[in-house]
Amino acid sequence: MQTLLSLSVALFAGLMLSRLAKIAKLPAVTAYLVAGILVGPYFIGAFGFEGFGFISMEDVDKYSIISDVALGFIAFSIGNEFRLAQLKKTGKQATVIGIFQAVFTTLLVDAVLIGVHFAMPDKLPLPAAIVLGAVASATAPAATLMVVRQYKAKGPLTDILLPIVALDDAVGLVVFAISFGIAKALISGHIDILSVVVEPILEVVLSLLLGLVMGLFFTFFEKFFHSKSKRLSMSVTFVFLTVALSMIKFEIFGVHVAFSSLLVCMMLGTVFCNICDFSEELMDRVDRWTAPLFILFFVISGAELELSVFKDFAIVAIGLIYIFARSLGKYSGAYASAKAVKCEKNIVKYLGITLLPQAGVALGMAIKAEQLGAEGAIVANITLFGVLIYELVGPMLTKISLLKAGEIKPEGKTSARTKV
Repeated sequence: MQTLLSLSVALFAGLMLSRLAKIAKLPAVTAYLVAGILVGPYFIGAFGFEGFGFISMEDVDKYSIISDVALGFIAFSIGNEFRLAQLKKTGKQATVIGIFQAVFTTLLVDAVLIGVHFAMPDKLPLPAAIVLGAVASATAPAATLMVVRQYKAKGPLTDILLPIVALDDAVGLVVFAISFGIAKALISGHIDILSVVVEPILEVVLSLLLGLVMGLFFTFFEKFFHSKSKRLSMSVTFVFLTVALSMIKFEIFGVHVAFSSLLVCMMLGTVFCNICDFSEELMDRVDRWTAPLFILFFVISGAELELSVFKDFAIVAIGLIYIFARSLGKYSGAYASAKAVKCEKNIVKYLGITLLPQAGVALGMAIKAEQLGAEGAIVANITLFGVLIYELVGPMLTKISLLKAGEIKPEGKTSARTKV
């Protein structure tokens, strides 16, 4: 009963706040995140009424399966943006921009935070500064996708944005693994080549390979059904199955093998949309089916935001420096690379702003960084602070950028009750 109550309260809070967000002309994603904060452990949950809010972070963690599944569907949807016909137009540009801005952001944040380390060595150790630079490379595909969908954005900027966000996280995983290995070497005094070079590359390659295999199986089994409802059910089945398989971890000959569920599910969607002739219609049906799931995902994400980081002045100060450096890196990196590959004026001008949201992938990196001990705890806290700010402000900035680029039509009064 308490589980169902918590989920219904979370959904209700997200939906009602989205009405206020519409009046304030804010993205619905922002409303869902704020709703999560309100029903989370620091507000309604603090009263301890089980079922009427999330009473602790442990209580929020019980619903992690919802977040895992939602991210799987989000990645699956982004895979739909990698249609070969579209990639012929934007593929080269997206690849150059995606890699350059991610690496440039990492290097800039590293440089700034290493400077902070020398100014305040007791507050920001060198290993933490290096790892935070890698965390800065990650972008939140979920928030970006939701804004694009809510406002039905269409145009050159939107076309290139989603492939870049997907590629950005792939690059981020490799950069993080390398930075994490360097940080461990600084702490322990010896370098592990396997964890610094081999394992991150292996994770990306194996994730894409698993997604390819699952995509081929998915397309094969879809052919046995002709009804739309059964095809939809098969789609849900394969996303569930793919998310589950991507959680497998094992060790072979001293090499730790793991998968990125985001990359695996993106590849699943990419393969399916390129070899299945009815994929576009089915993707649209999946998007409608997942609407309540995505609301729950963002409300739970809001409840997970750790507001206690505001208690430490040093974390807040370093966090603000991190946010400034990352924002500058994303904007400058996207601006310079978009200009270099001769993108349209609006892409050059606004792309960097749309890459600011940060959440799931960065938090995953922060959790991994906690293995470093005290240095990892600093990384986690600063990342949590950055995610809190970016998740609340990022979707709104993405909306403004797409609006100014002319890819979102000005909002009018619309209603599903109105007959066309």
